[in-house]
Amino acid sequence: MPDSQLPEHPHPRAHLALLALLAAALLFGLWGVWTVVGARGGEAATVGSELDGLRQQVATLARSDQVSREANQDLQGTLAERDEEVSALRADVAFYERLVGSTSQRRGLTVHGLRLQPQGEGAWHFTATLTQTLNRAAVSRGRLTLAVEGSRNGSLERLEWSDLRPQDDAMGAEYSFKYFQQLEGDILLPEGFTPLRVHVRLAPVGAPAVDGSFPWADAAGDVAPRSSPDA
Repeated sequence: MPDSQLPEHPHPRAHLALLALLAAALLFGLWGVWTVVGARGGEAATVGSELDGLRQQVATLARSDQVSREANQDLQGTLAERDEEVSALRADVAFYERLVGSTSQRRGLTVHGLRLQPQGEGAWHFTATLTQTLNRAAVSRGRLTLAVEGSRNGSLERLEWSDLRPQDDAMGAEYSFKYFQQLEGDILLPEGFTPLRVHVRLAPVGAPAVDGSFPWADAAGDVAPRSSPDA
């Protein structure tokens, strides 16, 4: 038998059947692998989508919680301000009841109290409470001026109204009331000046002046003190 000729398979049909079986098995295996990979890919996509949804929910809840906290802080601040306003109103009502009550002592024109509040850079806002209960049918009219005693550069000094108010109202702040009035305004202290005492003068129309004085530390505190007569 020549060397170039290959021996024939004794069962060629069986050989073809075996090859077909191997090819089918290979195709089935590839299909199985593709099915598993595709299923896992679908599951991964589903899990990723659900994870994105959960992340979005967490972000939404976190933002909602932040908004709720900020709203609660604003509410607490508003309630605190309202409590302060209610306390101030109650104090005013008590003061007015004492002022106009039938058992209250009647007094002429008086500087009942003075309060000073800092505004920065030497500026101060004053609130003077003026009363008059001696003649309840009369209207008190006049002008108010302030003067401040203190020290600067180691020397005692007194600042008059014109020194405290560089504006044009050198005559003083006008008042007009029957029973009481809260008169407000601003003063400016020079740099390096340390205030010790503030004097209030009322100049009513057609009547003698009325003076009152307050320690600066008391007038600038939380509670406005009553005036003491000047010596």
